[in-house]
Amino acid sequence: MGPLHRGVGVVRLAVVGNPENRRIALFDAAARRAGLPAPEVYPWRDVLLSGRVPGPGTLVRIDSPGEDAEVDRLLRELGTGRPATVAEHAEILGTAAAFAGLREALGRVAAGGGELVNQPADILTMTAKPRCHAVLAAAGIPVPPALGPVHGYESLRAAMDLAGWHRVFVKPAYGSSASGVLALAVAGRRITAVTSVELSEGRIFNNLRVRRYDDEAPIRSIVDRLAPDGLHVERWYPKAALADRVLDLRVVVIAGEPRHVVVRTSRSPMTNLHLGNARGDTAAVRAAAGDQRWAAAMRTCARVAECFPRTLHVGVDLMFRVGWRDHAVAEVNAFGDLLPGVLADGLDTYGAQVAAIASGWAGVACEL
Repeated sequence: MGPLHRGVGVVRLAVVGNPENRRIALFDAAARRAGLPAPEVYPWRDVLLSGRVPGPGTLVRIDSPGEDAEVDRLLRELGTGRPATVAEHAEILGTAAAFAGLREALGRVAAGGGELVNQPADILTMTAKPRCHAVLAAAGIPVPPALGPVHGYESLRAAMDLAGWHRVFVKPAYGSSASGVLALAVAGRRITAVTSVELSEGRIFNNLRVRRYDDEAPIRSIVDRLAPDGLHVERWYPKAALADRVLDLRVVVIAGEPRHVVVRTSRSPMTNLHLGNARGDTAAVRAAAGDQRWAAAMRTCARVAECFPRTLHVGVDLMFRVGWRDHAVAEVNAFGDLLPGVLADGLDTYGAQVAAIASGWAGVACEL
């Protein structure tokens, strides 16, 4: 394929990410398969410690800062301007501070002068669940209805009572991978929560084992510990199921086209694959939904991407309602393209992005 050209010059590929993460290796491999030079990696630690970022003449992919405890600490420190300690493994800590640090760090990347294929403003919107929900709703994209701001357990219960809702999903305002999410159900005096959150000595952790709480006291404690960093609460959307497993889809939209689809199935309300859930049969889901409803769902995913026109790829979590009557968008993921082994037209998600870039697609830098 040869060098990349933009305007009158040759540009270099660059990636801002955590060098040891497999996302970087997969994108590097995709570039090499396409005959392009290996992308230069700018570690998040360098961005945060020294301000080293890609400069003019580079085409920049911004990748996830996650899965690195030191990067998380540095983001929280940047976000607050105060020293921060490293969180214990899987500890849910300071998500609002990390988001504030991410905003500052993305500003540094944008100021470097590289040409960005995923825009900082879009990354921030997708990462902030209340903001993203509002953007989608304003665009007429189907999303579950949401409560207004809640500030703790008592505030949550009062808002649920006022809305007449008995089942909700409580989500941290800034988070990913189902970290901190509770599927909450109230029936009279009985309350239950299904979640991956584990309480331990006054702290909360994201455990890979989904658990059920039937006692109000730990549920209250979890919600009250999450609340200071912000909460987003949506009405529970009853998902369709096959073979006694509820399901949803991760759809990666690249250059405006829904291309790669993974079905995520679970016996609990949490379908994230890292929680021990299983991939489902895409063809079986498509057959159950029917061609028209499947096509409508894919159009919705494309419309989601239209909300972020300067960003090359978005990961859309899409739910079909039980009975397959309609669908809704649960989340939009700025870094939701890690789907190992899933191919479309012979390309994985990274190969499809490289092909789109080489064909002339490019993001346009914009201010935060």
